[in-house]
Amino acid sequence: MKKYCFLSFQITIFSILFFLTVSSLTYGQEIYELWPDKAPGETRKDADAERPQKDGLRRIHDVTNPTLRLYRPAKKTTDSLMLIFPGGGYGILAAEHEGTKVAEYLNSKGVTAAVIHYRVPRRSGHEKHWAAWQDAQRAVRLARANAGKFGISPDKIGCMGFSAGGHLTLMTATSSQTPAYEAIDELDKISCHVNFAAPVYPAYVLEDGKDGGNKEKGNHSPMVTDFTFDAQTPPMCFIHGDSDGISAMGSVAVYHKLRTMNIPAELHIYAKVGHGFGMKPSGDHVGSWMDRVYAWMKVMGF
Repeated sequence: MKKYCFLSFQITIFSILFFLTVSSLTYGQEIYELWPDKAPGETRKDADAERPQKDGLRRIHDVTNPTLRLYRPAKKTTDSLMLIFPGGGYGILAAEHEGTKVAEYLNSKGVTAAVIHYRVPRRSGHEKHWAAWQDAQRAVRLARANAGKFGISPDKIGCMGFSAGGHLTLMTATSSQTPAYEAIDELDKISCHVNFAAPVYPAYVLEDGKDGGNKEKGNHSPMVTDFTFDAQTPPMCFIHGDSDGISAMGSVAVYHKLRTMNIPAELHIYAKVGHGFGMKPSGDHVGSWMDRVYAWMKVMGF
């Protein structure tokens, strides 16, 4: 496992934490703003907005002030941290069954977790992931800079995400050498590399489906050019349903790419399972998918 040195420059604790204030502490979560002022390109810095949903699922539809929401386990079993990117087509955040419930599961296993409320909806005139990718890179740097405060190792930071959040997971895992934004402070000198990743039914992976579902089921479609695979690309674990309109062949394609590069990878495809299951209660075979991710983390030393 590669090690990263963050002592080549001196940063006082105040320069890292001058904006890293805990804005609230509820239900075991600590909320940290990602940016010291407004996020890049933003004119507002408002509280997250959400609407009541008839199906009972929590969906956040407007984020201008992105945050890292830290969940600490009652008793740690590892010094790893998992960053969680909820899905929602880069239009909303499915913040509960693809966010807080995942963090709670990891906490139950002794793993520290953080749900990232990245900016949504998509910003006009930019790539669909433009703002979210900036927030993701900033979140990794923020976590690594505050490893001691968070009680984690700076060399054991991973990310996982769902659907659009799965695409964001792949962007974060494969393209850390490509800056998503211009540096604004000392924090941006820190690596935004992640050490492991778990894309869950990732969207927008294939050219057939780069803007939505896969019309041809992805069987003969090349991978999009969004991702930059290199020697720093980390091990990954993929979860996907075989009946998903966002074709599982996207996960297969990335898995195959990693194997050709001798990067450890694991792939789970569930028969007769569609899209968006997350941590919704399930009595069928996909209900234990998170156990597969946790088992993989342990095998990989995270």
